[in-house]
Amino acid sequence: MTARLSLYQKAENELYKMDSSVKTKFYDFCHLFRNDPDHPKLDLKPLKGDGRIFRAKIDPSYRALLARAGVGPDGVQQWLVVAVRHRRHVYEELSVAINRITGEIEFVDLGVVGQSVLKRAGIALTLDPAERDAHTEPKPEPSAAPEPMLEPASEPLLASCTAENLRSLGVVEALIDLALQVTTDEELDQLVAGAPPLTAEVLTGLGAGMSVEEVEREITRPAAAELEPGYEDDMAAALTRTAVTTVDDDVRHVLAEGDFRAWKVYLHPTQRKIVERGYKGPARVSGGPGTGKTIVALHRTARLAAELPHGHNKPILLTTYTKNLTADLRSRLSSLIPPELIARVDIKHIDQLAQNILNENKAAGAQRSLINDDQALDTLREVLFEHDEQRWDAEFLFDEWEQIVLGQSVTSRQDYFKARRAGMGRPLSRPERAAVWKLLDQFTLRLNGIGRETWAQAAERAARYEIERDRKIRLRAERKDEVGGGDLIHLDDNSSAVRYLRHRYQHVVVDEAQDLSSAHWKMLRAMVAAGDNDMFIAGDTHQRIYDRQVTLSTVGINIRGRSSKLTLSYRTTQEILDQAAKVVRAESYDDLDDGTENLKGYHSLLRGPTPEFVACMDWEDEISQLAAALKQWRAEITRPTDEGTVRDPSGTMAVCVADGEMAGRVAADLQIKHGITTAILTKEGPQGGGEVHVGTMHRFKGLEYQKLAVVGASDGILPRTGLIEKYATTDPKRYERELKKCRNQLFVAATRARDALRVSWHGTASPFLPV
Repeated sequence: MTARLSLYQKAENELYKMDSSVKTKFYDFCHLFRNDPDHPKLDLKPLKGDGRIFRAKIDPSYRALLARAGVGPDGVQQWLVVAVRHRRHVYEELSVAINRITGEIEFVDLGVVGQSVLKRAGIALTLDPAERDAHTEPKPEPSAAPEPMLEPASEPLLASCTAENLRSLGVVEALIDLALQVTTDEELDQLVAGAPPLTAEVLTGLGAGMSVEEVEREITRPAAAELEPGYEDDMAAALTRTAVTTVDDDVRHVLAEGDFRAWKVYLHPTQRKIVERGYKGPARVSGGPGTGKTIVALHRTARLAAELPHGHNKPILLTTYTKNLTADLRSRLSSLIPPELIARVDIKHIDQLAQNILNENKAAGAQRSLINDDQALDTLREVLFEHDEQRWDAEFLFDEWEQIVLGQSVTSRQDYFKARRAGMGRPLSRPERAAVWKLLDQFTLRLNGIGRETWAQAAERAARYEIERDRKIRLRAERKDEVGGGDLIHLDDNSSAVRYLRHRYQHVVVDEAQDLSSAHWKMLRAMVAAGDNDMFIAGDTHQRIYDRQVTLSTVGINIRGRSSKLTLSYRTTQEILDQAAKVVRAESYDDLDDGTENLKGYHSLLRGPTPEFVACMDWEDEISQLAAALKQWRAEITRPTDEGTVRDPSGTMAVCVADGEMAGRVAADLQIKHGITTAILTKEGPQGGGEVHVGTMHRFKGLEYQKLAVVGASDGILPRTGLIEKYATTDPKRYERELKKCRNQLFVAATRARDALRVSWHGTASPFLPV
């Protein structure tokens, strides 16, 4: 190897959209370039405009644009592929720079900037002469002399900003004057499309109405790096700070699989800082949907695994709320680190973790079967019927049992009298508490008698076992007992869970943290010794779809001073974000502790069509219009590319509904009446081979689709009035919590869409919709 080749993120995105034949030719190009950059077949030449950019031939039609990036520690010349273009789009005005804020290499492409802005700035794009005359295709007309600068048709969009403002915020120099000439949102979108990452974020924020101070605080400052004098000329150092993929021989297999973006999960500078920082205790990252919280959690896990000494297997826990999300985490982590590092990570969903602890501690014949909440509620109704109790309904008592009794590990009547019930709504006097405790005690005894328990009970029992184990470990440490080599057996206790004299894990990483219960958190806290980098927590309370509000400080997890927030969405267009944010904006959200959370500064660089809101006459009309929309989407997705290939639409479209019964009805109507094949989303993933996925809002957690429709968004369904209306007078706070939970579900559903969102209803629209 005589040259090392890396791939810029924008170049990877371009390749991902190209025909597989171009990707394969690009691999062959990379192989040849790494062995001999000066091979005559490559025809490597600098551009006339920015001499730091070279163009080289991939095939007769496509070119790789590259920048020299200094010499590596091993003396090998480093090159960065900044773009892959058809030769007709290789202009002299392309350039690279090192950003003054992040220190990253930035590629600037004026070819995608709107002509109106270029004319206003007096810029005319010039085709690279080497491409202009290289082939026999019709030659483009010679570039005309630059037209005189045009007066803006209206006031510039960023009239409140100066060139120095944009420079201080990190906007790349080549785009500052152009940005100040922009007069419409469309022109700004075109400018952003060709801009480097930080510039695109800054301009998007300013265009959305953020002040210079807000952009500096929310976008520029978190991305800033400490740069040494002379950084602007050190391309080798800049390359180490730039999100790139090193091209190696493994690329051929990845290209053959057709998932070019699987080369690497990229980190934004803000994300990288969070991943690489050392924390003196638990740390938390928050952010709206699609901002990369899971990516940060995965990279944090990878970093911790790489730093462990050799021979440490599974001392890191990576956990989340559901089974299907756990499978996704395992798959994505496997693309980041090799098997020997994967072996250091225990990847389990939170209830699986609890069950493992209970299995360690079960006595012969004492195994309990798990039941769901609906089955438990039926048992509680039996207890209420037998006691002729009519003061409280089963739902209220079940909530009291889960949130207070299990949530605070209350084990006695006296402890229940002292328990905090903040946020529970309906107050209880001391005599009422005594009566409630008696009923809940009878309910618990009934479950024990039939050998049943709920998932919440299982989590609470597991937490108590783990807390006891933690207590004994710390007691031995205080006595300065020697733990020594392996895990030793605690001989004076019959419980197998306390046989180990050290904590299960050195590090715990939690994704989707907002949905965990108090018992889950107590269990996790006890599994890892308090100390540096002990817990890393990723979550967004706007996406909490279960009624589990936990203040982490009350369960021994102190994150104050160690919280970070992500504001840039990589999944969803700005148009979808704007509408989705209106669903939850009126509500107040906690930050998993005593503070509050909001979506201020939450934005996207992606642009697309405005979401559709469709009022229908009745169910039949709604399904018919949905089917027509799905067929149109399918036609758009399967439209042949310039290379003649057709994309498989399976799994790119989805329909989201409020409940399971409606999901079945939608799937049946689409298939039987309109010939559209479907797959139902379950805990195990999509069941069936249909091209359109159909599922409830709960099932869409952690998923994303190119195009998504929400149907049945009618008042009475969102929210389900028949189920919660009784709380409006009997328990107003519970009523508000139920409404908020429903809002969150709709917000989660809407933000699963990447490019297109369609929301429909018949009758009266849901009061949560921004219509």
